Amino acid sequence: MTQAQAIIFDLDGCLVDSEPQSLAAVAAEMRALGIADATPEEIGARFLGVSISVIHDYVERRSGAPCPPEFSANFERRLFASYETGLSCIPGVPDLLQQLHTEGVPMAIGTGGSLLRLATTLRLSGLAPYFEDRGFSADQVAQGKPAPDLFLLAARELGVPPEICVVIEDSPHGVKAARAAGMRAIGFTGGTHLDGRREVHADTLRQAGAEEVLADMSHMYAALSALRHAPR
Repeated sequence: MTQAQAIIFDLDGCLVDSEPQSLAAVAAEMRALGIADATPEEIGARFLGVSISVIHDYVERRSGAPCPPEFSANFERRLFASYETGLSCIPGVPDLLQQLHTEGVPMAIGTGGSLLRLATTLRLSGLAPYFEDRGFSADQVAQGKPAPDLFLLAARELGVPPEICVVIEDSPHGVKAARAAGMRAIGFTGGTHLDGRREVHADTLRQAGAEEVLADMSHMYAALSALRHAPR
């Protein structure tokens, strides 16, 4: 690895295994609004990796009424309650972050979640020290993923050009955002929200532009090192 290589991580489903809780909380809040057929599986298939504003639009279409202003707050309240009973890092993540940190590799997070969710997740997972002032949210840009805005913001704040950044993503929307930003992308399918559909999702990530797809974070350091020496 080299200090000239910068890594931007998606948060949920890449660093922490939080997507099952997130998808369940969104679906539960939709059902509370009368969208009786909302399920975590449907939400994951439609909206994995997007900002909450996209989900607001879907709620309005399904319900035929404006999305309540408290939707996001209620969703996060459900989510954070589930975090208190169990939020775990993806296996291999702490070792990877420590190795990159020791080598001085610039790292950031680009998440479709809110700033509050970002801060809460990092605090409860114990990963906050690796990303002090280096966590960025869709709240901070005009357009979330699949637009490139969020990743361009992260590169700008890291002080590096987009073309030396590699993005690690579990969402095709995130992979497309990385490629639109002029960055390379590695797909990740190790989160438990992809149990039973890992191979299908890996194909989706490749079609979105991921140069490689991994299901085990313990292999990520080697993949990042190899990608640096591979032609764009």
